Amino acid sequence: MECHFRFHKLGRVRARWVLVVLLVAVTHLLFQSLLLPYGKALRSLLPEKDDPRDVNYAARTARISTKYAVVRNPLTVNASELIDTSTSDDLDDGGDLGSDTGGEGDDRFEEFGFTLDEEKGLHRTSQDLVDRYVDDTLNSADKPESLALISMKNEENDFVLSKASKDRRGFPLDQTAVEPNIEMSTENIRTENIDLRLKKSDGGLDSPFQPSPLASSADALVNASFSTTSTSSVSEQSGLLITNNHSAIATTPGVKKMRCNMPPKSITTFQEMNQILVRHRAKSRSLRPRWSSVRDKEILAMKPQIENAPLAMNDQELYAPLFRNVSMFKRSYELMERTLKVYVYKDGDKPIFHQPIMKGLYASEGWFMKLMERNRRYVVKDPRRAHLFYMPFSSRMLEHVLYVRNSHNRTNLRQYLKEYSEKLAAKYPYWNRTGGADHFLVACHDWAPYETRHHMERCMKALCNADVTSGFKIGRDVSFPETYVRSARNPLRDLGGKPPSRRHVLAFYAGNIHGYLRPILLKYWKDKDPDMKIFGPMPPGVANKMNYIQHMKSSKYCICPKGYEVNSPRVVESIFYECVPVIISDNFVPPFFEVLNWEAFSIVLAEKDIPKLKEILLSIPKEKYLEMQLAVRKAQKHFLWHAKPMKYDLFHMTLHSIWYNRVFQIKPR
Repeated sequence: MECHFRFHKLGRVRARWVLVVLLVAVTHLLFQSLLLPYGKALRSLLPEKDDPRDVNYAARTARISTKYAVVRNPLTVNASELIDTSTSDDLDDGGDLGSDTGGEGDDRFEEFGFTLDEEKGLHRTSQDLVDRYVDDTLNSADKPESLALISMKNEENDFVLSKASKDRRGFPLDQTAVEPNIEMSTENIRTENIDLRLKKSDGGLDSPFQPSPLASSADALVNASFSTTSTSSVSEQSGLLITNNHSAIATTPGVKKMRCNMPPKSITTFQEMNQILVRHRAKSRSLRPRWSSVRDKEILAMKPQIENAPLAMNDQELYAPLFRNVSMFKRSYELMERTLKVYVYKDGDKPIFHQPIMKGLYASEGWFMKLMERNRRYVVKDPRRAHLFYMPFSSRMLEHVLYVRNSHNRTNLRQYLKEYSEKLAAKYPYWNRTGGADHFLVACHDWAPYETRHHMERCMKALCNADVTSGFKIGRDVSFPETYVRSARNPLRDLGGKPPSRRHVLAFYAGNIHGYLRPILLKYWKDKDPDMKIFGPMPPGVANKMNYIQHMKSSKYCICPKGYEVNSPRVVESIFYECVPVIISDNFVPPFFEVLNWEAFSIVLAEKDIPKLKEILLSIPKEKYLEMQLAVRKAQKHFLWHAKPMKYDLFHMTLHSIWYNRVFQIKPR
């Protein structure tokens, strides 16, 4: 009897355990179905295998459209490096190659989770290029069939959400949300960092520049997809395209080329840009404000004074050939100093707002932000006194804090700024009066035109990426110089160059092979002519950095070809080293285009004329070259940052161009 009772009790215990196990299993399946994307809870418990339905599913999910959520924690950065140059003790003074290597700021950006690149501040891996491809194709309602071609067999393709929630090299993410429509999954196109910078071979260097050996590993070739290039051979069996610059492209049939690797569909010539400027000056494109303002009337009164400015041809501070009309510029500048008042919004949280980056490739927007917020001459505390309103955000920090690595979607960056502008419209009456036409922003990151599209369309935008095919409005927007600041404490270090009589190199270029244009430049001129010092990437090392600088200081002309985008820091670098810049970038609006006469101190060359580059340069008379070289030296003062702004420097030139465009755009009520 007792045995029977114990047996019955044991059976009940086992039944309870079975019930507990069943509850755990059901709970697990429930949570899996909620957490794992696309309802693959059951499949997650099974061994991984290829599923032919994945490709079709990825294509279907691409059509889904939902809101994006906010993502990252505020960034923890060394404030002494980013904010105040005067109290920054830990900023080093080591040498740097400017746009061609990392140099100063490398350690800081590597701390951020990136590797600095010579041209765009970050090492542009193939994954970064995929981001551009997605935004230029999928976000523009391209056919979803392209997704099916790009998507791979792996179950990890659907794991973007969990990937995004992981730490990004020192950046814990408390909360990450990704759009359900997978435009490209993290593992769709596997990438490896292939260092395109030249390295010393075992036998040493025969010249200052030597190409790196071609990667022989089959894995490296398979993983290195979407690298920038010009083609030399195609292997149809392997599906790879081997390029002249030692990189490989995965040649998946049916996949579109990335926009940054293709020539523009339309070209606006330099002469056409001049015509557009004149046309927009003659007829304002600004909308009439909803109600009149005393400040508008003050600005309107300035226009006839500028148009009828007294002659100022012998001004000791200004070099007349640099300007379209030096008299109008001088008068406009004087009126700006006397009249202009700016209200700087206090809204917005750090680090995206009010926290400038003072070194590196995107330092220009940081310097302007710092100097504008601290300015006592132009800034007013009462917005009713303001003629212009400044929105002090950093496009570089916006990308760094909010962009979900490998998500291939920048929608949340644009949404963040959209919500910011909506808050301004709800809190203040000033945005609603003009639709933002008297508001301005200053942004140097490549993505700024996309981030500010639509919701900030009427604002005046000072952009480094001044591309007329990306929405840049000549006569309203300002082309902002992209200056690589190596030392925040001494931004004027290492200026100048050799006199014209000691510049024995006709033309010089060295840099990474970005975009579609630079491979063409190297194809025609690399190692083809002793007078044309055209090279690929510089070898690493301080000695070679100085070698790069000495080449610029010893050359008559410095070639400034576009990379991924139309802008390049080489334009300003050439001016720093008193080398006449040769700008090769269709649709690029040069800095301060509304006031400067770029034909006086630079050569603006169409991309199609690269094969005739030497012929064009040799056709320039010696007297003309000497005039341009002198103008370059005179223009230098207008492209310099100072800890305390000086008259006609880069800070004042930027503010003046914004003011100048507003004077000619404003309409009376």
